[in-house]
Amino acid sequence: MSEPSQGDRPNSVPPIVAGPGKNNPGKNNPGENNPGENNPTINDPGVVEPERSHLLDMSSEGLTAWLVERGWPKFRSAQIQRWINQRRAKRFEDMTDLPKDLRKQLDTHFDLFRTTLVAHQQANDGTEKLLLQLADGGRIECVLLRDGPRRSICISSQVGCAMGCVFCASGLDGVERNLTRGEILEQMLKLQHLLEVDERLSHIVMMGMGEPLANLPRVLDALSVAKDPDLGLGISPRRITISTVGLPPAIDKLAASDAPYHLAISLHAPNDPLRNRLVPVNKSIGIRAIIEAADRYFAKTKRRLTFEYVLLGDLNDSPACAQELVQLLRHRTAMLNVIPYNPVPGLPYQTPSSTAVHQFRKILLDGGINVMFRQRKGDEIQAACGQLRRLREREPQIVSIGSSSVTDSN
Repeated sequence: MSEPSQGDRPNSVPPIVAGPGKNNPGKNNPGENNPGENNPTINDPGVVEPERSHLLDMSSEGLTAWLVERGWPKFRSAQIQRWINQRRAKRFEDMTDLPKDLRKQLDTHFDLFRTTLVAHQQANDGTEKLLLQLADGGRIECVLLRDGPRRSICISSQVGCAMGCVFCASGLDGVERNLTRGEILEQMLKLQHLLEVDERLSHIVMMGMGEPLANLPRVLDALSVAKDPDLGLGISPRRITISTVGLPPAIDKLAASDAPYHLAISLHAPNDPLRNRLVPVNKSIGIRAIIEAADRYFAKTKRRLTFEYVLLGDLNDSPACAQELVQLLRHRTAMLNVIPYNPVPGLPYQTPSSTAVHQFRKILLDGGINVMFRQRKGDEIQAACGQLRRLREREPQIVSIGSSSVTDSN
């Protein structure tokens, strides 16, 4: 790459502080820009390298300001963002239409990706799951689901979960912390890297580990990049869904934000006694308050809601439960999404029988409920949220993608 043009090269580049290492070689390769010629401090062994920031945590405005402070033109910000979000760059050096000086500055000041791959599993149905280790050692999961032309991704919002759903592996050990904007975006980008060149992401569900509405500002910040057609992933807001266990104040905040996304409420039971057993946080909320918040959300946004219902064998799959659901959801503009349970090793819950599923479906349809029974995917690779993390929690070693395990699916 040639030197920046007169209008592109910084007139006065602030000192770039860096210690010895890959960002500060003693000799420059022939033909490369030499920032040391314009900036003597770069080769000063006494200068301490600053803490590197996660570039994905930085807003578009923040990145533009950082560039302008160093004398680079504003349009470089858009180039960098498109390289990351659309051209699937994995390193700054891949951004070949950026000046080499700029690429070096970016590599000195920022980490592009901060997670480490712990496991990458693939199923015969096209489902792929990543277990990622964060910089502080926490682990999260994200999933790529292939269904015909659809390429959907399921993204985590927290390390663990505080909601305590008894059948879910994510919350068995509680919640550790919220994920940052950058950690949420990084999941999306790393799943995008699994696609072929002619494939593109089509749908996002914030339905992985954690409660998205308990980390709402960062979730909305990351999704704003996902839906951006100019600099982001370009995914239609109509194809983005935020899932929640049902937190009425947060549902109201989401409605007030005018965020153009679908809302899915994880119901799992048609009455409070049963839901209190399955979703302990319900004891302080109650189904009535959740339904009323859902009604307010629809009144404000006019977007159809989805109610999620994990069907557990001999627990919430009875004809009586189906009839209660009909009474609860009838006359509401909503979709009921029923998901047969993915068994979690160590938990006593089972997948319902085909007879129970058929009977449950018939009662709902006869009651006029708009219902979809979701196909189970990725059973053999522990695709339900939190399963793979829990199975690998005691493993201290990081494995490369080349040694990722591959298992079959149904």
